[in-house]
Amino acid sequence: MASSAISRLNTLRRHLDSVDTIKVKVASEVSEALSLGRAVVALESTIISHGMPYPQNLETAKEVEAIVRENGAVPATIAILDGTPCVGLSMEELERLATLGTKAQKTARRDIAHVVASGGNGATTVSATMFFASMVHIPVFVTGGIGGVHRHGEYTMDISSDLTELGRTPVAVICAGVKSILDIPRTLEYLETRGVCVAAYKTNEFPAFFTESSGCKVSCRVDTPEDCARLIEANIKLKLGTGILIAVPIPREQSTSGHIIESAIQKALKEAREKNITGNAETPFLLARVNDLTGGASLAANIALVKNNALVGAKVAAALAQLRENC
Repeated sequence: MASSAISRLNTLRRHLDSVDTIKVKVASEVSEALSLGRAVVALESTIISHGMPYPQNLETAKEVEAIVRENGAVPATIAILDGTPCVGLSMEELERLATLGTKAQKTARRDIAHVVASGGNGATTVSATMFFASMVHIPVFVTGGIGGVHRHGEYTMDISSDLTELGRTPVAVICAGVKSILDIPRTLEYLETRGVCVAAYKTNEFPAFFTESSGCKVSCRVDTPEDCARLIEANIKLKLGTGILIAVPIPREQSTSGHIIESAIQKALKEAREKNITGNAETPFLLARVNDLTGGASLAANIALVKNNALVGAKVAAALAQLRENC
């Protein structure tokens, strides 16, 4: 290559290297914990804005963060505020997001650039939260349940971006399985196609969000936080490039009758079709209707499982930090 061409190439590289990237605001507590190799747990924010009404959403968010702290980790709730991606929210920022409610845009990976560019407020879903967690090297993320293949998805092709994100972003997601309003067997098939390791915590069966059992077996079982930590570390060291889904059954005493939930889901699905509610509006509608139809039982179960996931996730993050310290 001629010297002039090399010179131009080097100039281009320096120019590209100098281009500013979008700033991500990382809370000082989170930044310090990450730099010292301490346990950090990422938390999504759509559950705050779209998952339940104010002030119950704020109270639940505070309780979940407290559970994470009590079990040895630093919570890092992720959201976009005034166009700035934030990893770790102050109490004032949490309250702002809670009071904004559905005025904050439900933000999946596809929406991130738009919300940032427009200076908007975005509550991150699983896919967007995984993206930002991976960006700042947080390996463990706790949520309620992930999205999946919608019922009749073989005709509609309505498949959550959560599944695609799990197939390309090396973050471990601790959840209560797939939301039971979805097609669980097809979701698990899709995750297998994406090469995602799906593990169940203290069980051989994949949980069904509101209930402990879905009837679907898993090939990977983990029984302790240490088991989970070893699995996560192996996935990262092997550079597989995929996430891990660790499904934790809802505590038995807080699960609701599967028959009652399924009946409510079928009715809500019928209403959604009649009202032509589709896309990212469908899941919030279905969850709200199922809660109405079950007299609030599904929301109570939802809160219980999120808190349980936070407890398990914090212990997993702490075990992972300890494993790395000992290596």
